[in-house]
Amino acid sequence: MVSFAMGELRKITVQVDCQDLQQAQELTGEGVTETVRAALKRLAQVQAQRDLAKLRGKIEFSMSLDDLRYDRE
Repeated sequence: MVSFAMGELRKITVQVDCQDLQQAQELTGEGVTETVRAALKRLAQVQAQRDLAKLRGKIEFSMSLDDLRYDRE
């Protein structure tokens, strides 16, 4: 593993469908490495959103709408 400012990096070899990779690269506008990184980050984001959704209705929020609006003034 290699360590850089962004954290530890691990070099991997993967086999992917060429059409899937090309389509993903067109979406990101980046090369293979950045496209794979973006996909992995997106998976982590989706999981975090799922975890937060499980908390829905289980945490009591004590601020009123007026309190929230006060911050904007």
